[in-house]
Amino acid sequence: MKNFNAKEVIEKNVEYLRSFFNGFSDKSIAVIGISGGKDSSVAAGLLKEALGADRVIGVMMPNNVQADIEDSKQVCEFLGIKHTTINIGEIFEAAKHTYESDEMISMTPQLLTNLAPRLRMATLYAVAQGQNAPAFVVNTCNRSEDYVGYSTKYGDAAGDVSVFQDLLVCEVRAIGDELGLPTELVHKTPSDGLCGKTDEDNLGFTYASLDEYIKWLDDGKEGQCPIEDSLVQIIEKKHVANLHKLKTIPSFAR
Repeated sequence: MKNFNAKEVIEKNVEYLRSFFNGFSDKSIAVIGISGGKDSSVAAGLLKEALGADRVIGVMMPNNVQADIEDSKQVCEFLGIKHTTINIGEIFEAAKHTYESDEMISMTPQLLTNLAPRLRMATLYAVAQGQNAPAFVVNTCNRSEDYVGYSTKYGDAAGDVSVFQDLLVCEVRAIGDELGLPTELVHKTPSDGLCGKTDEDNLGFTYASLDEYIKWLDDGKEGQCPIEDSLVQIIEKKHVANLHKLKTIPSFAR
């Protein structure tokens, strides 16, 4: 990772987060969903550095059963942050039942895949609004995922403040290592926890390849493209199709 200084980025990110939250109140709270994966683990570590453990609430949200829920608990206990578990299983099943009974709604695989992340985001905002101090939901999507739209609109792509929007997967991992977080969490195989597949299985390419490609674009396409043309086509197709997730809502102007 040429030119990436994890220690320097940590200092700047911590200062940014501290400034954001303290701009509302020195008692304001960060609410973050804890999946047990690298992004939420590293983001929680940065928030603890910025605000202190007592101003961070980690929310674990299994959908009935979550195979790696112990990883989520490990993050919260390792960092010493306040945490709670809210099982969205009943809400998910109730929503499915409601939608299935409406003739205007077809229960497509995409609808079911995106339903849980949207319910989780609603849950995070419920936790935030249930505090006795200003509380804000933290977005943990990274630049690599954003480039190919690997997120749910108004689900995990939502939030009040973003931690990793400008950072690649390899950079997030470097920050986690620098913070001294458990290696098994920082370098855990990424999975959305929804369909039983890894992120890379779903995408059709590795994050390492995606990161190399994005860095090549950042360098003005100097030299030969570091990945195969067939992967470039897959990546760019996803990028174009998902740009709507990154742009502000189109609006009419008088």
